[in-house]
Amino acid sequence: MTALSINVNKIAWLRNAREGSRPHIVDCAKTLIDAGAQGITVHPRPDQRHIRPDDVMRLAELVTPLPDVEYNIEGNPTAGPRPNGYPGFNALVQEARPDQCTLVPDADDQLTSDHGFEFATDDEVERVARLVAQYQSWGCRVSLFMDPIEEKIARARTTGADRIELYTGPYADAVAEVGLNHQRSQLSIETYTEATRYARQLGLGVNAGHDLNLDNLAAFVAMGDIAEVSIGHALIADALEFGMAETVRRYREALAQGDHQASQRTE
Repeated sequence: MTALSINVNKIAWLRNAREGSRPHIVDCAKTLIDAGAQGITVHPRPDQRHIRPDDVMRLAELVTPLPDVEYNIEGNPTAGPRPNGYPGFNALVQEARPDQCTLVPDADDQLTSDHGFEFATDDEVERVARLVAQYQSWGCRVSLFMDPIEEKIARARTTGADRIELYTGPYADAVAEVGLNHQRSQLSIETYTEATRYARQLGLGVNAGHDLNLDNLAAFVAMGDIAEVSIGHALIADALEFGMAETVRRYREALAQGDHQASQRTE
């Protein structure tokens, strides 16, 4: 069964717009978990535009004692301390000790994650490998944000990472622009299917995320072998219409549909 981890950044972003305590990030996370979320994801950025260091720790206090719910912290591992109080990504991971740490090559001012690691040089691979080993020593499973390109996935494997998270923006864009059944969308699914198969052959688990939503999720998961999806913006936007609990139910239903289709293909 593909797990649903919900990125709560947008909840914090809404709260920060008024600099108050509402919506309350921990209370919202509780509601999402009670509704069936199998993980909570945060992506604390150095500019603290949404998730802040105290949010990271309060959510760790909520999620860590729950044996069936995963805590996932995403971010750029090279982001160090900032004058605004951001303590650096490494410091957050070391203190929170999440179940999973997803490394993303984001710039400080990047609007959203839109590409994976290039691994263009041996130095980059070695640097990430040292970070992977450090996070694993703190008890974290480590996933690397990657494009669906086999050569890059092969280099990701040499870092010692446990999983990759496939950047699904191009697939989501294709579906939004031309529809799910268009050749362009189907070719995109084939690209991700081959990348997933290749990663699994190398012994890597495969997560996925970015712009997955109720229109494209089931078809993507139907390729099979997707361990987890991380969804934030679309799910929180849908929650404005359906409510949080009903929205989680709909996303879990889409995942179940995709998993069922994947199992039928392997029978």
